[in-house]
Amino acid sequence: MTNTDTAVALGAARVQPPSPRSQAPPHASSPAGQRPTAAEAASGHGDRFTGHMFSIEYEPGAGWRRPELLPLGSVPLHPGTVGLHYGQAIFEGLKAFRQPDGSIAVFRPRDNARRFQRSAARLAMPPLPEAMFLDAIERLVAADASALPADPAQSLYLRPLMFATDTNLMLKPSERYRFLLMAFVAGGFFGAGVDAISVRVNHNHARAMPGGTGDVKIAGNYAPTFPAQIEAERAGCQQVLWLDSTENRWIEEMSGMNLFLVAGRGHRTEIVTSPLTGTLLPGVTRDTVLRLAARLGYGVREERIALSQWRDGSGPGGRFTEAFACGTAAVITSVRDVRDAGGDWIIGDGQPGPVTTTLRKALTNVQRGRVPDTEGWLHPVPRTDLSVPARTCSP
Repeated sequence: MTNTDTAVALGAARVQPPSPRSQAPPHASSPAGQRPTAAEAASGHGDRFTGHMFSIEYEPGAGWRRPELLPLGSVPLHPGTVGLHYGQAIFEGLKAFRQPDGSIAVFRPRDNARRFQRSAARLAMPPLPEAMFLDAIERLVAADASALPADPAQSLYLRPLMFATDTNLMLKPSERYRFLLMAFVAGGFFGAGVDAISVRVNHNHARAMPGGTGDVKIAGNYAPTFPAQIEAERAGCQQVLWLDSTENRWIEEMSGMNLFLVAGRGHRTEIVTSPLTGTLLPGVTRDTVLRLAARLGYGVREERIALSQWRDGSGPGGRFTEAFACGTAAVITSVRDVRDAGGDWIIGDGQPGPVTTTLRKALTNVQRGRVPDTEGWLHPVPRTDLSVPARTCSP
């Protein structure tokens, strides 16, 4: 590809090769007895980018066009770009895993493609066809397959992004858009050796509200949670627990992952999570956990749980025996304790419980091809000639 071709593919903006990533200084150790903060634990998560990115552009009358695999590089933008000012930007997160035979498979990409379309519709953006979404993933993963080691603790995190590219500050939807797909090698979201996390309840802000955008994955949902995340880290916690915006009473989710509680014991054990009320994200991992739990014989319940119910039911002999977070990045991570202005409490004995451990093993076994994929969740990445033209689509 010539420099001219690259400039055209980026809307007349030259791709700037990334500067070598400087080695970040190691974080200072947490005080004795205090668990690492999210920043300390996740050091390195999200910055081990692979060598390529995939680009597709949308233009009125032409639809989605110019699908190209490019070297990873900076994308200069006009300061009047709509996506920078009015938040017309959506993204996704999914993972590819090395399989026992050395091949690579992506976990449930069609579900992410459909959620990506729902997010686009919510922001008046053109949906990217599922076939193009999958084609971009296949081509990028195939190009950067060598970056994914055989280490079962490592995966390839894929980040699809779409943003408005018109250079016009009239308050209206853009007519032109850019889709980019990039990847980075990921280990544990909370860092190596972190098997349980602490969460802090936030009563001062709301993550989402009825009729809002809490059920789609848009950029504007995340930055408003940062102040609460900083407060949680200062309190020695790794995540924020959000309550409903109407009564400030009902448990919803965390900043970047869904929450499950384990209720009962023995043959009466069931897992409980908040129902999809329109204010929390319908996580792909959440859906996977619900289905795996049912397959393993656990009861499955979507139920609104008040914060006070969780606190009162977490003591000796109480209803709730375990809790865990789940998501693409978090996988399944045990919740050790909850910090709240109304009183703190420890979940069980503070260690990952048997249900959490069983579900995590079941999930990772499916993702890494260690057990039969009876649900068709794994999408194999074909080892194709990358010179084969990508699919194109008109409106």
